[in-house]
Amino acid sequence: MKKWLLLRFNNMKLPEKFIWFFLIIVVFPILSAGIYLTNEMRQDALDDAISQSALNNERVRQRTSEVLRVPVFVSNNLMFDDRLRMLVNTQFTRTNEVVEAYRSFNTFSYYKQYYPDIQSIRLYTQNQTMINNWELIPLNETIMDKAWYQEAAVDAGFMKWQYIEDETNGGKPYLSLIRRINFLEEKSFAILIITINPAVLDVILNQEMFLTMIVDEHDHIVASNDPSNKGQKLGTVLDDSTEDGEEALYEAVVDGSASQIITSDILIDELSQNRLRVVSAVQHNHIVGNANALAAKGALMTVLAALGAILFIAIMSRLFSKRLDELSARIRRVATGDLSTSVEMSGNDEIGELSRQFQHMVEELDASIETLKESNSQKAQLQRNQADIKLKMMASQINPHFLFNTLESIRMKAHMEGAKEAAGIVKLLGKLMRKSIETGGRPVPVEMEIEMVRCYLEIQSFRYEKRLSYDLYVDPSVKGVHIEPLIIQPLVENSVIHGLEDKDDGGKVSVQVQMVPGGMKVTVKDDGKGFTEKRLSEVLYFINETEEENRIGLRNVHQRLLLTYGDSSGLQIKSDEGEGTLIHFVIPIQGE
Repeated sequence: MKKWLLLRFNNMKLPEKFIWFFLIIVVFPILSAGIYLTNEMRQDALDDAISQSALNNERVRQRTSEVLRVPVFVSNNLMFDDRLRMLVNTQFTRTNEVVEAYRSFNTFSYYKQYYPDIQSIRLYTQNQTMINNWELIPLNETIMDKAWYQEAAVDAGFMKWQYIEDETNGGKPYLSLIRRINFLEEKSFAILIITINPAVLDVILNQEMFLTMIVDEHDHIVASNDPSNKGQKLGTVLDDSTEDGEEALYEAVVDGSASQIITSDILIDELSQNRLRVVSAVQHNHIVGNANALAAKGALMTVLAALGAILFIAIMSRLFSKRLDELSARIRRVATGDLSTSVEMSGNDEIGELSRQFQHMVEELDASIETLKESNSQKAQLQRNQADIKLKMMASQINPHFLFNTLESIRMKAHMEGAKEAAGIVKLLGKLMRKSIETGGRPVPVEMEIEMVRCYLEIQSFRYEKRLSYDLYVDPSVKGVHIEPLIIQPLVENSVIHGLEDKDDGGKVSVQVQMVPGGMKVTVKDDGKGFTEKRLSEVLYFINETEEENRIGLRNVHQRLLLTYGDSSGLQIKSDEGEGTLIHFVIPIQGE
């Protein structure tokens, strides 16, 4: 890491280094202190707001509890109202009897008049002889299909707070107390619904600065100081909220802003089977607005001061680095090879001294390059001439004894047996000599080189008769590959002359050409007398000599392979005395 930072620093330009110095020494500490102080101010403001919101939440909870105790009190009274019991359980036969009974029963009107917190009171009864006056309502299929009625019908002690529709007030939903009134003597029951006046809850909630809502057990917002939230689900207002009534404080998103959510249960009556919740949302941006504004102003002033300082540093560093840039441009021209460029600059400071020293070095380098070019040109020409002569000499070294011996054999055979077989041998000899002459030192297809080997072995088979046999194998995939001429034939000649000629029972020569990873492999193997270990060491030493000698054979081929294909293409020789010799080499194949 340390090396990486040092390398990064060394790669920077001077203006960039000065700017980074200023940022690290001045700007970053000031910004860090400002960010720390701003966060502290924001956190303090947020903590104060949360504390205040908790107090407000408690005040709303207490005032709402007072409002909700009224319907509970009224329902408790109606539970034991004999007049109501008799009215609900009387089977009327005439309409005027119902009207007269309703006229004498004014309990519901009394409660609504005396308690303004109550908007409406209605009782749903199973007595179908009664008339619907929006307070005493006989049951019908529509009411019986309601979920709240089905829950109350099966629970004798049913008493819940729910947000349900009130058909007596335009069918709008209101927060209502639903309670089952049981008549034990008559073995019947009725469902009492007392609806809270929403204006009373609005008065309580509208006094709060932050978003405050009253939520039922199904997360319906039954009252809110934001009218647009009424009737909605809590999850649509508090994005990503936990909606957990037991959690007093948690975070959520309100109108796209992070907020602290405070919840508390409204305790009304022990007989109530559910509870309501007061939910307050304290938005962070409302709380920390002043702190954010102050932080923004501080950040703006810091940025403006930093920009001004950076501009001043940039101007000063530009004046200093301008000469360095000019010197660098001239050095780059020298680096491209233009040694005629003048690098020397005016001035007696370090930059001027450096330019003069570099100019002297360029002049010395130019003179040295000219001398080196002339020397290399002469040396390259000499090497080309020597290599050309060496290749021509190696390619022309064919053993003349082979030709003499072959001609003598042809003469003797023709004399003893006639001219037909001798003519064939003469034809092979002519073919072999023609191909040797046609090569001209240029690379030839491997098939042509193998054909020369075949001609040579046919001639030698004629000479040695049954004492010599041979085997040629050429991999079809090497077809078209070009190699240097007279590379394989001298190896085969070496196997015949030095391996089999002095062996009474003769032997066999095998030639294989196949493709291997990395190139084309040529193998020449015989089962002749082989080399002793000492003789093999002498041969390996001899073929690697670099001094020019007018000799033929293995050294000729080895040196040509090294000159043509590189150090990895020389001859590899293995031999055991009395068992034969194996010679192979690999020619790298690249493209054609």
